[in-house]
Amino acid sequence: MVEETGTKATYYHYKLIKKISIPRQLIWSHISLSVIMLLFLLLAFSWTSIFLFALAFFLTLWVHFVISRSVLFIGRGTAFRKRWTFHRKLPWLGYMTDQYISYGIFRRVHIHTLWIGICLSAVFIFWSPPAFTVSLLFWHLWLIGPRLYILSRLTGERKDGMLKFTDEEASYYQQ
Repeated sequence: MVEETGTKATYYHYKLIKKISIPRQLIWSHISLSVIMLLFLLLAFSWTSIFLFALAFFLTLWVHFVISRSVLFIGRGTAFRKRWTFHRKLPWLGYMTDQYISYGIFRRVHIHTLWIGICLSAVFIFWSPPAFTVSLLFWHLWLIGPRLYILSRLTGERKDGMLKFTDEEASYYQQ
């Protein structure tokens, strides 16, 4: 039997198209928004807003987790489990990929998370205190804001590219 070397191998070559860095000033202003919002809630409602603000934060993280996993599960099956983890560092706080990901999948997950989260926040208007509803909407937009920033910077790019996230930047590659 004759051995073939290198004739059936597949090589993927990705070319860096765009590197989107998130400046430290933007991260610090993002953090300061949460402090400003807490002060607003304390002044506008009452001191119990602190507890509602914290509860809304954890509920929003959980809702983002459930929506993201559901969209990934419906679209890809169980292949995503090793590639998505919970990040505890800004700007990617929450359930996020830690490997290369298709731009189309990333876009689909976060667009669904955006509109479903807004709808769920709107549902809470009827049954919860106003401070809690405002906190839910704030945390939802606050957590998804950096991801939407990346999506807005990639407007007009081909949808078949790949994204890679590091601590303070996102890189967009195409084959």
